[in-house]
Amino acid sequence: MNQVQNQKQSPQIYVACLASYHNGKLHGAWIDASLCVDHIQDEINSILKSSPEACAEEWAIHDYENFGSIELSEWTGVERVAALAKLIDEQGDAFCAWYDSQDGKHFYTDELEEKFLEQYQGSYLSEVDFAEQLLEDCGQLAELPEWAKNYFDFESYARDLRLSGDYSFAEVSGQTYVFNNF
Repeated sequence: MNQVQNQKQSPQIYVACLASYHNGKLHGAWIDASLCVDHIQDEINSILKSSPEACAEEWAIHDYENFGSIELSEWTGVERVAALAKLIDEQGDAFCAWYDSQDGKHFYTDELEEKFLEQYQGSYLSEVDFAEQLLEDCGQLAELPEWAKNYFDFESYARDLRLSGDYSFAEVSGQTYVFNNF
């Protein structure tokens, strides 16, 4: 694999001029969505200004890349696109897993980062690894005598954590992302 293939790609949107589109012409450009809102809006304004159609004012997102499993519509606002791209760049698969498992599309744009950071518990190899780490962090595992630790059923405990509704688990690319639901 060469160096270019190893580099993570930033989220991008393809913005099309609707005046051109409705007149059978393709006019638009790919925009780096990880840039600030003002920069994205400037790029959109530039697309509209250079349109082959007079009085081009409307635009739409006609394609997007590197947003993981997150779906955008034609009408997703610039603020939301920028917020999603920023969180994907900073948090990667963990954010996408949270967005899917916690129904992130229903959160206001200005709540996304706070809600994600509030609920994200980390990345583990499995639900069982999380269950064991949780007991270790709480100090409850240390309270058991050494001989009893060998008999503790971490798989059942992990299942109980999931079934209780207190935690959500999302597996992506061999990693288990954990989120609290309280």
